[in-house]
Amino acid sequence: MSSLVVIPIILIAKVLKNLEMGFIAALLAAVAWSYYNRTMAGYYDTDMLNIVLPMFLLWSIIWAIQTKQNIYLLLTALDILVYRWWYPQSYSLEFSFFGLILAYTLIFDRKNSFNYKLLAIMMFAMMNLDGFVRIALVGLTFYVLVQEKFDKYIYYILGLSIAAFFISGGFEPIWYRLELYVFPSSVSASDEGLGLHFFTVMQTVREAGHIPFETFANRISGHTITFILSILGYIYLSFKHKVMLLALPMVGLGFLASTSGLRFTIYAVPILALGIAFLITEVSKNLPTQKMKLLSMVMFTLAILYPNYKHIDAYKVPTVFNKTEVEVLDKMKNIAHREDYMIGWWDYGYPLRYYADVKTLVDGGKHSGQVNFPVSYMLTNTQEEAAKMARLDVEYTEKNFESNRTGSNIEQMTKDYGFNDTNDFLLSLQTDINLPDKTRDIYFYLPFRMLNILPTIGLFSNLDLMSGEKKKTPFFFISRQFKDNGSKVEFGRGIYLDKTTSNIVIGKQTLPIKRFVKTSYDKNMKLHTNVQIVNATADLNVIYMSNYNTFLVLDERMYNSLYIQLMVLENVNSELFEAVVLNPNVKVYKLKI
Repeated sequence: MSSLVVIPIILIAKVLKNLEMGFIAALLAAVAWSYYNRTMAGYYDTDMLNIVLPMFLLWSIIWAIQTKQNIYLLLTALDILVYRWWYPQSYSLEFSFFGLILAYTLIFDRKNSFNYKLLAIMMFAMMNLDGFVRIALVGLTFYVLVQEKFDKYIYYILGLSIAAFFISGGFEPIWYRLELYVFPSSVSASDEGLGLHFFTVMQTVREAGHIPFETFANRISGHTITFILSILGYIYLSFKHKVMLLALPMVGLGFLASTSGLRFTIYAVPILALGIAFLITEVSKNLPTQKMKLLSMVMFTLAILYPNYKHIDAYKVPTVFNKTEVEVLDKMKNIAHREDYMIGWWDYGYPLRYYADVKTLVDGGKHSGQVNFPVSYMLTNTQEEAAKMARLDVEYTEKNFESNRTGSNIEQMTKDYGFNDTNDFLLSLQTDINLPDKTRDIYFYLPFRMLNILPTIGLFSNLDLMSGEKKKTPFFFISRQFKDNGSKVEFGRGIYLDKTTSNIVIGKQTLPIKRFVKTSYDKNMKLHTNVQIVNATADLNVIYMSNYNTFLVLDERMYNSLYIQLMVLENVNSELFEAVVLNPNVKVYKLKI
């Protein structure tokens, strides 16, 4: 589906009367680094159409302005409707297109009433209303706009559409996205209810972080030189065809990647592909013979495609789950019911539902701070606290489906249990409280690979929800590149275990350890643990996972967390959990309360 991007590229080139440019740009755009990475076979994401649809939107806008044909008014509005349905976060790009068209009209074509018609129907299509309502408004607006007798009212219609857009809350999602990506903060706070504070997801998503210039350039055009030439080509293309200035929102969104993460580079790919393609055709057309023109275009095109081809050839990405993990989930499909929940981190949400056919609390599309908090809390707190939170969050989530209630489950729990402070409610989970009636089973999915992101998971619940202040960060260190020098085991980063004194040295600090634990699997894959108490009053622990060739250095808080106790040590509170699958790669436990 993502290869459909070549169609609007060719159509844009057609209206500019340069099909050779469109052909070259289509070849490059379809295989550019970031476009390939995010739309390759097996990579399931909305990105398969996230560039295709705005490119169709750009095409319809350009053709509308160039041809002044009414049909493109309707096509533009319908494209906005489809784009919003496919990708609800499309608000910002649509609004940017609107702003550029308005600026273009005021600067270059102020007296052309057709452009104001285009702006009006776009506004109605962009309103923050139900899709069916917007379809009706678009249909009515189109009927009015094609009637010549209403031409004299076009400014009033445009004003009405803008007013309706803001009244419907159309700008709120745009501002939300700006706060999320352009002005990000580590903690977000609600203005309603208890005013709870939650950790924001964008601080932990790798693809939303800062990237170096070379990576930025390579992901857009395949090579730094190609990237620079593409920019020059786009500037020259816009100089020759001013209508291409309307593509600036996609270029701008692509350039946002330099500060807000590599995920945005994909937006600039097709536009800058047109830029370099235009440069190639302009250089080639000045050559004396047709044969030389054709040969130069072929050679230049192969040159810009080559770095992208090499990237594709070398780009090897591991599957989301390995074979053993999928086998476990296939087994769970026959154990759990469709209405049961499986709790895991949001990275695994979609595959859990796909393979095990169960419900999840968080996934790739639902992982805001307020929904991540309970899952983070479960994985990084004691088994007792985790068990109670799991039952509460699942049952509250189901009640929300029935009542169509939105908002934070944690806040609702706090109020329902008679507290005004969420911290007091969370403390109550350490005591006996009345839990909601059980309506379904709950399973915990604990893969070994989650060990790598456990500190990140902990960030979401290591927060005072009332004040937004971060709590003391628990100590957790993983070492797989350790060295045993006889008297000490060096873990890296200035951390080592002094075997003669049984102390941990962290930089200039020397600290006693409470436990040294060694885990190992026998030939039947049964886990054995050997626990040695070294200093009962100490706070640090060392776990040697011999089969994984991994050392863990962690404090008591992390040692007693559900994930460490159940996945690493298989130390199960039998009153709360029972083992369903025990596998070195992944373990699944069933909640008993």
